[in-house]
Amino acid sequence: MDEANLTLDPKCLWTPSHPENTAIDRFRRDVNEKYQLSNADYEGLYEWSVNQPEAFWSEVWDRTGIVSSVKATRVLDTSRRMDSIPEWFEGARLNVAENMLWCRSADKTAIIATGEGHGRQHISYAELYQKVLQCAEAMKASGIQEGDRVAAYIPNCAEAVIAMLAATSMGAIWSSTSPDFGTTGVLDRFTQIKPKILFTVNAVYYNGKTLDHLPKVQAVVKDLPSVEKVVMIPFVKDMPMGDIDRSVTWDQFLGTVPADQLPSEITFKQLPFNHPAFILFSSGTTGLPKCIVHSGAGLLLQLKKEHVLHGDMTADDVLFYYTTTGWMMWNWLVAGLSVGATIVLWDGSPFKPAPISLWALADELNVTHWGASAKYIQSLQEAGVHPMDLCKLDKLKAVYSTGSPLKPESFDFVYEHIKKDVMLGSITGGTDICSLFAGHNAALPVYRGEIQCICLGMKIEAWTDDKKSVKGAAADLVCTSPFPCMPVTMYGDDETRTKYKNAYFNVHDDIWYHGDFVWINPKTGGVIMLGRSDGTLNPSGVRFGSAEIYNVVDRFVDQGVEDSLCVGQKIKNEDDERVVLFLKMKAGVQVTDDLIKSIKVKIRSELSPRHVPAFILPITDIPYTINGKKVEVAVKKIISGQKVTPSGTLTNPESLDLYYDIPVLAQ
Repeated sequence: MDEANLTLDPKCLWTPSHPENTAIDRFRRDVNEKYQLSNADYEGLYEWSVNQPEAFWSEVWDRTGIVSSVKATRVLDTSRRMDSIPEWFEGARLNVAENMLWCRSADKTAIIATGEGHGRQHISYAELYQKVLQCAEAMKASGIQEGDRVAAYIPNCAEAVIAMLAATSMGAIWSSTSPDFGTTGVLDRFTQIKPKILFTVNAVYYNGKTLDHLPKVQAVVKDLPSVEKVVMIPFVKDMPMGDIDRSVTWDQFLGTVPADQLPSEITFKQLPFNHPAFILFSSGTTGLPKCIVHSGAGLLLQLKKEHVLHGDMTADDVLFYYTTTGWMMWNWLVAGLSVGATIVLWDGSPFKPAPISLWALADELNVTHWGASAKYIQSLQEAGVHPMDLCKLDKLKAVYSTGSPLKPESFDFVYEHIKKDVMLGSITGGTDICSLFAGHNAALPVYRGEIQCICLGMKIEAWTDDKKSVKGAAADLVCTSPFPCMPVTMYGDDETRTKYKNAYFNVHDDIWYHGDFVWINPKTGGVIMLGRSDGTLNPSGVRFGSAEIYNVVDRFVDQGVEDSLCVGQKIKNEDDERVVLFLKMKAGVQVTDDLIKSIKVKIRSELSPRHVPAFILPITDIPYTINGKKVEVAVKKIISGQKVTPSGTLTNPESLDLYYDIPVLAQ
């Protein structure tokens, strides 16, 4: 495979001025002293972290200040198979909500909730604690017990955080999805987990419009008989609350237990490390989504490692991430509370009231760590919005990007038009681990197009089909050792954990197969994500990721290309496939023979003849998930002759109809 576009010597775009002052480098030096090691750099620390997992994770526990009532008797039984869901920190007892609420200061802001159509709501840690106390007592009075599911069909608002902390404080399991999901998508998720309480809102603001949420809530509640109580939040004040069956208002719910009967302290249920706390859902673009159950402690330990060590975050910082409650990045954002930092919640369009809104917000609120999807950064670039020219951003230390691979040109854009001295953390992991495999590192340089490093404690490798670990070559991402944030189960799985094993261990025996195509740079230690393995292109046995094609096609924007989708099509009666590239053109622009020729020549010269699409075809729309990911696998199935039922995770499910019965692809 010609990988000329994956260079071993990428351009260095940023270098930390004082890496020795970062938390991760202090951690390296302290580990060296304690264990008589001589690790001179991050690479050495990383190798120690994956080769000595018990010592490493124990150090992370202590270093990040995990609050527990009982210490573990053993960190990990290394004799157990990885696919048996090893128990970490055996004997330990702790509570994830308690770890989010250790700071109780009335002078320290915990949450700033805002967004399109909303002002700024500041909630101190003391106020947050009291609201969680009220909500938890109301849940108990409503019959919620340990292990019950509490669900939310809710925007990114303070009430979502409060309800989540209340649920997890007593050992209940939290699951949320956002109002942009259709009722089918919500029911596909929540009917599987049978929640007892549903938190939701009357309406939302988005893209300059007020959207009535009540019809969707009515439909969901009607087909969700497990729900005993619906808690309605007046998110849009001048919209009606409706007459939803089994409903009470947010204030009525919090007042379930009179103020003079409330206890003075939250009773944080002390739970084993593997106790379930969150249910997240796979995209489910072609079928029912998987119900992925995460332990509260596993996510807590992992996310504190990422924020405190990798991100150099402290209680003095302000964390913002543009996310919905239906994306794992909401959990990542809310985990900032465990650091004692201030988290900023935004709901609504990121381009309203103006394209610069999220950057003006960063200035106003002194945001230090700012994040959004790669799609948002690309949209900012295409719109010609240059935050550097309009904002100070003097407090900004880190810019994060995930959801899809961040293009090399977007790396350039961040440093040329957002801020020159900033850590650009392109990060990758997924809902399956609700955290990161590879990501940011405040002590390392940023190289153009590359994720900075493989994260501590995550033993990921790039494996070829014959199970060889390679660097400097594209291959499948696997993880060869257990890690604390592995899911504890799939909700509703059978005794033999069939769904769990099929999801992660059906390709290699006892090795986590993540389903991503990846390239690891042996010189820099950086990582490049090349797309999903199940969407990997494989013409004539030559495998490559769609991201390679997109990086070339994106340069044709000045010739009218608005968007593109690249997939493989199975060739009838042959054990082979061909590459098909769909182009969505700007209004009034046509796909011409000259454009097709230019794109093919560019792909051939920059990649290889094998990369050149067999067909380049016009299309009027490209399917995306609500989280901004292109839906390649569903289109691949359609053009290969399969019938696909779209799920509620697609923003434009009708677009899939465009890919059926394309005459030239029937040949």
